[in-house]
Amino acid sequence: MMHLDALPNHQPHEKVVIFLRRFWFEPIKILLLTTILIGVPPLAMILFWRIVVDILERPILGPIAVMLSAAYFLSIWLFAFFEYTDYYLDTWVVTNERIINIEQHGLFNRIASELHLATIQDVTAEVSGPIHTFFDYGDVYIQTAATKTRFVFKNIAHPEQIKNQIIHLSDEDKRRHGMMSDMEHTHEVPTDEIKTTKL
Repeated sequence: MMHLDALPNHQPHEKVVIFLRRFWFEPIKILLLTTILIGVPPLAMILFWRIVVDILERPILGPIAVMLSAAYFLSIWLFAFFEYTDYYLDTWVVTNERIINIEQHGLFNRIASELHLATIQDVTAEVSGPIHTFFDYGDVYIQTAATKTRFVFKNIAHPEQIKNQIIHLSDEDKRRHGMMSDMEHTHEVPTDEIKTTKL
């Protein structure tokens, strides 16, 4: 669970209720792809051993082949590192006051966006495909009163359960701020744009 002090612009009496990352299947996919990419050159060496030995014994082609192989394996390592870093640092935090979306872009660019629970108008859970259904993970879409504001929790576990929790927290927040009775009469929620902060 993320500590409240780590949240941007934390509010008094605010507490973290839900802390989310993408489903564990996502890093497994990174691992599988990395394993396949690493396994291709050794398999090619076994299948074409005589050709490989002939290339390595040549004074010019040999060193070039070694350098290209080293660059290939380094690029695979960098790919795996960047992808896992992106997975690990992309998080969604739901407190009793707001939703915070923290996205990592590369190694040195991090953006945090937030919206207040009271502005939520609609929450939708989507699970599509046999793998998503079997493992119970999918997307949760959060629509606010503003026309273009929409949060997406991508590939999270138990999306239906998360949707229900967010709806419950949103209703509680509206009651706490005295908005429930107003909305029953006006059928509207006060609009609030998503706030974005670079970290």
